[in-house]
Amino acid sequence: MKFVSAEDAIKLIKSGDRVFIHGSAATPHHLLNALVKSSASLRNVELMAISTLGEMEIANKAYADSFYFNSLFVSDNVREAINSDRGEYIPIFLSEINKLFEKQILKLDVALVHLSPPDKHGFCSLGTSVDVARSAVLHAQKVIAQINPNMPRTHGDGFIHVNKIDALVECNDPLPEVIYGSRITEADKAIGRFCAELIEDGSTLQMGIGCIPDAVLKNIDHCKDLGIHTEMFSDGVIDLIRKGVVTNRFKKKHPYKVVSSFAIGSRTLYDFIDDNPQFAFLEADYVNDGRTIRSNPKVVAINSALEIDLTGQVCSDSIGSYHYSGVGGQMDFIRGASLSAEGKPIIALKSTTKRGDSKIVPFLKQGAGVVTTRAHVHYVITEYGVAYLYGKNLHQRALALVNIAHPDHRESLEKDVIKRFGSRNYFVQ
Repeated sequence: MKFVSAEDAIKLIKSGDRVFIHGSAATPHHLLNALVKSSASLRNVELMAISTLGEMEIANKAYADSFYFNSLFVSDNVREAINSDRGEYIPIFLSEINKLFEKQILKLDVALVHLSPPDKHGFCSLGTSVDVARSAVLHAQKVIAQINPNMPRTHGDGFIHVNKIDALVECNDPLPEVIYGSRITEADKAIGRFCAELIEDGSTLQMGIGCIPDAVLKNIDHCKDLGIHTEMFSDGVIDLIRKGVVTNRFKKKHPYKVVSSFAIGSRTLYDFIDDNPQFAFLEADYVNDGRTIRSNPKVVAINSALEIDLTGQVCSDSIGSYHYSGVGGQMDFIRGASLSAEGKPIIALKSTTKRGDSKIVPFLKQGAGVVTTRAHVHYVITEYGVAYLYGKNLHQRALALVNIAHPDHRESLEKDVIKRFGSRNYFVQ
């Protein structure tokens, strides 16, 4: 096993190449910084990733001639680039991204990944993010890896032998940390309590990214034998495992194991998952497959939204035509939970934006993307309550959603309901 400098490794990338970037807490900044230094010799290098963390200098407009983002998800560190002439967004379910690589719909020239040190057999681990990274490694023409002792060795699908890697680079960088629990607001706490009331003993949980999932986890100490099957998780699961609340006992898929495709959190979390056989980090095309999800009992899927209209259409990836995040795995789990025995798909969101505008709106903004259709929505939760939309007609849905809107906006929304549906008043349970 021979290591080279990051500068030498990056020489494998040529102008016009399509380059995959490992994501989330595994974002390979050591290699990206070297790539930035080589920008003068490169033109039109296409960069692909799902979520990434940390400062991304490579997204700066100073490097517009060298690098172009064609992203599968929109993180805040590349949002400006993707909403400019330096980038684009590809809408796709997280469960289907692997197919783009496998079928050569998006042929990868190079994959930049962030791995744990090799074990005695020569196997490194993709660590905190297996998701679509394993598929990228298997199908890229060349693989460049930064090897970092701070990257946990996780069990599951993420093992890569050093012989599969074209260039190995040593680094000793801290992993990016995001502590969602420290950001929880009073509104998040209220939403967390309402969500927790719907979770029964023996449920299997999926949680999206953000503060609300951790707020939910803080309110389910009363539950027994919960399972985790989720595309990602954060620090909130640690205490529940230690307390015996999460046992994964009743899961049909991978009983007694937490199943995920990636994790984002604190150093405490990264240390907890290191070489821990309680966790199985598996590829997203399996974790997010509806057939896998629905096999588990009582799946409770909790995902968020940017806005929802009065009929239940959910926009989660854009603010109008401004790309804000991505499709991700929301629909994978909303549908999977709805087909699970006694499953509960939940859209949880604060009632207003930071500016005070209502997130429950008469119509989605022009250009907004519908990530979850109104036919898929069951539960909608804000800090003001729970609206159950499944089986309700459009008028009944509108009235139910008005009831959980912010009080400052209810009168205006009621007028919009009357304007659209007339003054008939259906009884809403």
